[in-house]
Amino acid sequence: MTPVPALNFSLEPAEGRVLVRPMNNQEDISGASQPAPCWERAANRDSVALNRLPRYVTFFLLLAALSTAAGYQVARLEFSGPHWLRSTQPPASSGKLSPALLPASNPGAVDADVEAINHMAPQQQAERLLQLAIYSPDQSLGLIHKNLDSWRGHLEDTDQLFHLVLKALDSDDPRVRVAAVEIDLVSNNLRKSPQSLAKLRHQIQHDPGSRSLALWRLGALGNRGVAPATVLTLLVRYSRDANQLTRFWAVEGLAMLGTEESIDPLLSIMAHDPAKQIRERAATNLARAGMLTGEQRLTAVPQLLNLLDDDSLDAGTQDLVYASLQAITGASFGRNAEAWREWWAHHDQPEKTHHLPKNLLTA
Repeated sequence: MTPVPALNFSLEPAEGRVLVRPMNNQEDISGASQPAPCWERAANRDSVALNRLPRYVTFFLLLAALSTAAGYQVARLEFSGPHWLRSTQPPASSGKLSPALLPASNPGAVDADVEAINHMAPQQQAERLLQLAIYSPDQSLGLIHKNLDSWRGHLEDTDQLFHLVLKALDSDDPRVRVAAVEIDLVSNNLRKSPQSLAKLRHQIQHDPGSRSLALWRLGALGNRGVAPATVLTLLVRYSRDANQLTRFWAVEGLAMLGTEESIDPLLSIMAHDPAKQIRERAATNLARAGMLTGEQRLTAVPQLLNLLDDDSLDAGTQDLVYASLQAITGASFGRNAEAWREWWAHHDQPEKTHHLPKNLLTA
């Protein structure tokens, strides 16, 4: 049986995170030659790190299609401008008296560590509790949700918090992923409201430098119940955009939306987007990343099996289909299409009956 290449689902950024941003306006993740950027040095980077910067940029470009964290770094490097340059000063709330943590409903969450967190500034409270949630969710998730409102206006979207959000989004526990989304929305002052939806739509339409993460957070906002049907329509529209980086981040937004209705667009993009990086990213989001549940991912299996009969798919895309099947089901039949169909025919999960529209991207 011929082995199938495994999908890379890591959300972890590479060692030596890039904390500087270029002052140019590149909009392509293909790795094509671009004008040399004018680098701004972050306040806490030493000269050795700066000397390694070109290698880091190349590394992130190569990983962009397979790693959400790397994709974020590409977005921050490729889409630049003064608003990407973050101050390294402590959060504004750090010099103020920290509000006491509201107790979680679970009494077991009160321990010595929580007592120490209670004396931290809100920024450090959120970071520490999210870090705890990654490894011990039952001890901290209740505290996170109880304190989101009190943190609003006191959190900044720092690199440290952003790193923890990405790490939490790689958790196998969907509750931890939800907590990461909630904290990210609070740190960007995005309430679960039509006004926040309008704000993101304005950024996407009128601010190319903010478009990438605005598309991602648009999906996150829809996941938390803000006009998910409208969000889906917008993300599908941008997934057809001529610009490759815009399509890339529309795919990330669809993964963060995480509704049953987002599955068909991801399948179609995986099969038919002209860019290999985006097809790979759609497969990763369909199979493991983002906010889809395991049960939702299983509903994609019949359509993945149908794609095995699509002669228009090249060998690399066929490999993505097999790898997605393996990641979603946990079964392993390599490239044996008949074995996959036979296994699924005896599987006890219900199948979806609707078809995959091939023309989704060109409609």
